[in-house]
Amino acid sequence: MKFFRQIFLAIKYFWLPIILTSATALTLTACNPANFKSAAAQMPQLVSAILSDPKTFNYPLSQESPNVFPLIYEGLTSENPITGKIEPSLAESWEISDDKLRFVFTLRKELKWSDGEPLTADDVIFTFNQIYLNEAIPADARDVLRIGGSRALPKVRKIDTQRIEFTTPEPFAPFLGTLGLPILPAHTLEPFIKTKDQDGKPIFLSKWGVDTPPDQIIVNGPYKLERYDTSQRVVFRRNPYYWRKGPKGESQPYIERIVWQIVESTDTSLLQFRSGGLDTVGVSPDYFSLLKVQEEQGNFKIFNGGPATGTTFILFNLNKGKRDGKPLVDPVKSRWFNTVEFRQAVAYAIDRQTMINNTFRGLGKPQNSPISVQSPYYLSPEEGLKVYNYNIEKAKELLLKAGFKYNNNQLIDAQGNRVRFSLLTNAGNKIREAIGSQIKQDLSKIGIQVDFTPLAWNTYTDKLSNSLDWEVSMLGLTGGLEPNDGANVWSPEGGLHMFNQKPQAGQKPVQGWEVAPWEAEIARLYIQGARELDPAKRKEIYAETQKITQENLPFIYLVNALSMSAVRNRFEGIQYSALGGAFWNIHEIKITN
Repeated sequence: MKFFRQIFLAIKYFWLPIILTSATALTLTACNPANFKSAAAQMPQLVSAILSDPKTFNYPLSQESPNVFPLIYEGLTSENPITGKIEPSLAESWEISDDKLRFVFTLRKELKWSDGEPLTADDVIFTFNQIYLNEAIPADARDVLRIGGSRALPKVRKIDTQRIEFTTPEPFAPFLGTLGLPILPAHTLEPFIKTKDQDGKPIFLSKWGVDTPPDQIIVNGPYKLERYDTSQRVVFRRNPYYWRKGPKGESQPYIERIVWQIVESTDTSLLQFRSGGLDTVGVSPDYFSLLKVQEEQGNFKIFNGGPATGTTFILFNLNKGKRDGKPLVDPVKSRWFNTVEFRQAVAYAIDRQTMINNTFRGLGKPQNSPISVQSPYYLSPEEGLKVYNYNIEKAKELLLKAGFKYNNNQLIDAQGNRVRFSLLTNAGNKIREAIGSQIKQDLSKIGIQVDFTPLAWNTYTDKLSNSLDWEVSMLGLTGGLEPNDGANVWSPEGGLHMFNQKPQAGQKPVQGWEVAPWEAEIARLYIQGARELDPAKRKEIYAETQKITQENLPFIYLVNALSMSAVRNRFEGIQYSALGGAFWNIHEIKITN
């Protein structure tokens, strides 16, 4: 669920699903466009800088981050990014049966939607049974709800207006965390599920797009959508029916409005912050030194949460299938990509330390695992995880072993084809663009020609998840403490199994799609890990998955930046963490002047 980085992460009210991201951080800021100056003087507000327009306001159909949903929706539970514990959200409490198969949740009293309508058990039943568990809806959330080898889904039934029962076919360790999925309004959306289009599909699939008037988007989170101006901004207003209260019974959140400015690049955000118009900005390594010397003068503080929770990587399109009789990937290149020695050689040829020193200004760490370093299930190199330290000779040795040859320092395959491929990433992200340029140089040293092409975010993600028309890509995934949050990445049927993507519901079929034995084994282990309740045994299982991923390299992991944000000192209540960023607890943050 969750395509990519702190990514892919944003404000963490819920972590599901893992999603695509177009920026290195979701930052809440305050800007000074002319048409917002007077409003800013009248009300407490923040403005966020993001690199691209939202793709949808329909949560189950979203695969990107940052997105609007952490601000406008909540689920039954939430994960505290400071403690890592699962806490009550819309549900005030729950009970678990002795056999760990039955969960009964009790909703808070007097919950309401942003239009004032009551939020009850009927909304929970609708959200799960008619959306997340409905095979007619291509929701990535379903992947993390599948349980056991049978991939069965939980059963959900209403007990009364305040209580809901979930039943699982077997013990499922991540279950409480998965119930952080947003609850959606039955009274607004149910007609869209029941009404079908001319193809027999629910018209829900075409509803709540970005062309929907914001006042029609009914929500339950701390904020509601107020306005969306294409390529300019997204505006949120405090939800007057939000359930949380402060210590004196006062309504939360305290900040009246949030504005996300849509900017062309991270440089633009930096310029706005330095000019004094913004309250906060994500601090990438290339900005750190510049901003650090201005902390006192600019009346802000740089928060450092340590290594970010997500991952940045390159991946090859391993899909051997055909669409309309045409191979998705040139068969010549597909043979290269599906040769494990070729992928390992590329990994050895990438100089991560130089990447850390230059692109990351020393403010990064090598990443070698799909699991975040903060997770108790992370396997470190010291514990036996394979790493690919820069070694040109080792890379060439692997290529020669796999049947490749050199002709005037150019790499050719056994049939005499020059080894050349395109590498895509999203435009506007300076860090990724710099990484791509270095990879192009690094791989030229082993005779490979890389055509590096940054694309507009929407064009890029369409290639990755819809047309499947790409060769090599660079992107990232959000992270977290629970490995099963990545179930849709590692399940061959999953919506984010992007290195060998099976078409999702509503997409054109692919003929000849294959699953490699190691892919199937990772999927099996993820199922086993989710049903194991003993943390020590779970760690052993996920350790094995990390060993397999590093041996077979479906993703070649690169460098993990430090999670840093600069925030002006006028904000009270910030509890910064790599898992949640600066504003994960937006409901209780105040502006002091």
